[in-house]
Amino acid sequence: MSVDRATVRRIARLARLAITDEEEARLEQELSFILDWVAQLDEVDTGAVEPMTRVAAMTMKMRQDEVTDGFCADDILKNAPQVDDAYFVVPKIVE
Repeated sequence: MSVDRATVRRIARLARLAITDEEEARLEQELSFILDWVAQLDEVDTGAVEPMTRVAAMTMKMRQDEVTDGFCADDILKNAPQVDDAYFVVPKIVE
């Protein structure tokens, strides 16, 4: 696949890059080379390759999905200036 100068100018404008005519010619060749290389990768048969997320096979450690209060409510309430029956006491704002 080849890239023409109009496409290079459009990409440069979208990227907000100011390029000269010499850079335009060089980028035209480089972008064409990159797209040819990607097209070459498309030819590789990867049907038997299993998708992977990391190099070493690992499984996530799972914990039981249990609802708890965190077992630290008393420690949190120690930081409150005023407490009433295990709740924070705050000034009334809405009348």
